[in-house]
Amino acid sequence: MSESVNIRELNDLISSKSGFVSLITRGMDQTIVGQKHLVDSLLIALLANGHVLLEGVPGLAKTLAIKTLSSLIDAKFSRIQFTPDLLPADVIGTMVYSVKNEKFEVKKGPIFANFILADEINRAPAKVQSALLEAMQERQVTIGDKTFTLDNPFLVLATQNPIEQEGTYPLPEAQVDRFLMKVIIGYPTREEEKLIVRQNIAAIKHNVEALVKPEEILEIRKIVEQIYIDEKIEKYIVDIVFATRFPSDYGLNDLTSIISFGASPRASISMAIAARAYAFLKGRGYVIPEDVRAICHDVLRHRIGLSYEAEANNISADEVVSEILDKIAVP
Repeated sequence: MSESVNIRELNDLISSKSGFVSLITRGMDQTIVGQKHLVDSLLIALLANGHVLLEGVPGLAKTLAIKTLSSLIDAKFSRIQFTPDLLPADVIGTMVYSVKNEKFEVKKGPIFANFILADEINRAPAKVQSALLEAMQERQVTIGDKTFTLDNPFLVLATQNPIEQEGTYPLPEAQVDRFLMKVIIGYPTREEEKLIVRQNIAAIKHNVEALVKPEEILEIRKIVEQIYIDEKIEKYIVDIVFATRFPSDYGLNDLTSIISFGASPRASISMAIAARAYAFLKGRGYVIPEDVRAICHDVLRHRIGLSYEAEANNISADEVVSEILDKIAVP
């Protein structure tokens, strides 16, 4: 009985804070046409204290989306264009000798911001990628003998172009695993594209004003952490992840030759955290199976290794996840 009362109280608390979601969504809609899934994914990552890897062809408003979000939240935005000649010091900063003070001083890099757009992350060598991903995981940066804690909230949106693979350095699986979600961005619909053209030729520009303070995000995260996950939902999440590792145990024998390695325990944690954030967006104080299913593809697609047989037959990680979801019993 006390549990239901707590959930009722939590529902009331969430509904009182739901204005935040509508404010952000309305603000994003002013500058971005369509791309609802991208906007929702950014909000989930923000509430779940995670990072997003975006994959899509150029010109799909990836940069505009995170820039708009940072403006709406009155936060510091930083864009890093990853190139083959980029150095770790260009990302995190370095020690610079000051002639005036006759000593080495710390010059902070662009990583010291709330929102980081790591544009075309697969263009830079592994050493630079590691510098960024270490900062993402540890939430701190060491320059010389000094360690600096990064700002909070801290969200990295990394993009990669799926078309041009020449001159790129694909992210190793262990590093890709650091991203809460990998989101695939598609083209806009015909109607959306007409609206995009109309707005651009009319030179319609909306001034994005800050509507939310970073402190409010931190408060809402504390509410998200209280969202109730039943044991049955936890079992459902674990079953989905285990099915990527041992498909034959779940009657998915045809996937045995398709999957070369399954998702890590970080996948289970990420699914639970992202499902909570999704439940908050839907105004609920508890997680239901539909929340898990809604975020499942984004959380798992970059954590499943596909065999040569899968690639030869053009089988994608999304198809594997869909087959697992169809097979695992919904609680």
